[in-house]
Amino acid sequence: MCKGLAALPATCLKSAKDMKHRLGVLLQKSDSCDYSSSQGKKEKVSPSQRVSQEEVKKWAESLENLIHHDRGLAAFRAFLKSEYSEENIDFWVSCEEYKKTKSPAKLSPKARKIYDEFISVQATKEVNLDSCTREKTSHNMLEPTLSCFDEAQRKIFTLMEKDSYRRFLKSPYYLDLVSPPGAGCGPESCQRTHAHSLDCNSNIISQCA
Repeated sequence: MCKGLAALPATCLKSAKDMKHRLGVLLQKSDSCDYSSSQGKKEKVSPSQRVSQEEVKKWAESLENLIHHDRGLAAFRAFLKSEYSEENIDFWVSCEEYKKTKSPAKLSPKARKIYDEFISVQATKEVNLDSCTREKTSHNMLEPTLSCFDEAQRKIFTLMEKDSYRRFLKSPYYLDLVSPPGAGCGPESCQRTHAHSLDCNSNIISQCA
């Protein structure tokens, strides 16, 4: 039984509910990964109803499993956005879409758009690449091919895999989904509630029996 929840300030409880609500909204979006507000939906579906526990647990096996699942990608992007680093997953997704280009005439304009947005020195959402990879990618822009961003995409994937992905698995964005529906207030759930509340009151310590 959780002894400390009753003492939590109302603002903290509201913050926790707001975070779960925002994540729930993201996970209800269409498979096209369109994160804009959905109009006309009256019925709210909880994440646990849309994603099975088996699927959610597979997300912890590898970053590949996570970001190749539409709901996993939405949850991971929401987490990265909270860390102000969503440019990494946006770049990865853009590269995936670019490699599906069928018309040779569209390769150059699409490649230039990705380069200008994520790689150039004046990029609005610049990703963290080493100078060698950045220079090689810049050279590839002379004659863009379907594989011109492959090395840069691999570098960003590795960066996410070793850094933000590990933090994601320990965050409420993942832990709130992996908890079985109807689970009681055990040590892990209390810890997550405490994590939600840190921004409200850093002195709150949840006690679990």
